[in-house]
Amino acid sequence: MLTLDFDKQFKDAGIRVLCGTDEAGRGPLAGPVVAAACILPDGFLPEGLDDSKKLTERRREKLYDIITENAIAWCAASCSPEEIDEINILEASLLAMRRAIDGLGIEPELVLVDGNIDRGFRFPAKAIIGGDALSPSIAAASIIAKVTRDRLCADYESLYPQYGFAKHKGYPTPAHKLAVFEHGPCPIHRRSFLTFLTRDRAKLEEALAKKRAEESQ
Repeated sequence: MLTLDFDKQFKDAGIRVLCGTDEAGRGPLAGPVVAAACILPDGFLPEGLDDSKKLTERRREKLYDIITENAIAWCAASCSPEEIDEINILEASLLAMRRAIDGLGIEPELVLVDGNIDRGFRFPAKAIIGGDALSPSIAAASIIAKVTRDRLCADYESLYPQYGFAKHKGYPTPAHKLAVFEHGPCPIHRRSFLTFLTRDRAKLEEALAKKRAEESQ
């Protein structure tokens, strides 16, 4: 269960402005990677705050409102599919985090970064493996990033309804892969993530033939 203890150790050591940052969307075939940065008030721990992956969509949405209404500062930022293809997903994730931090309007004294890499930040940073399950600041950022990205995917559904973005959020589900094979990639697909189109071609052809046969019945 998430408590204030993890972040409190840095406050007790003299850090007055503590920022958490995390990303959402490293694994999908499509859409941006979204990162968020968040500075919480001292002692702020809304009920149910946790790693966004452990929460239901409804709970994330509720916590998103609570966090964004009460945070000292927060910002969400992204890297586009084109940027991901150009610099790779790891570098794009770090860049999105840096953009989110730069958008806070407040300079943090320490940034807690979810994961094991903390290079390239303008401010002192500390990587925390599994940080979204330890630090309230990182957990809050993870929820902002996840909700922001999921809302983008809902918008993509109306633009590209044949892919089912509202359901799979761009992740490589069998249905999503088959849709890409059937319709080809759309403008938000990450071209560097589509190697399965060649690697799994025979399997996809079989699945598409089965799908069309079922639709014709």
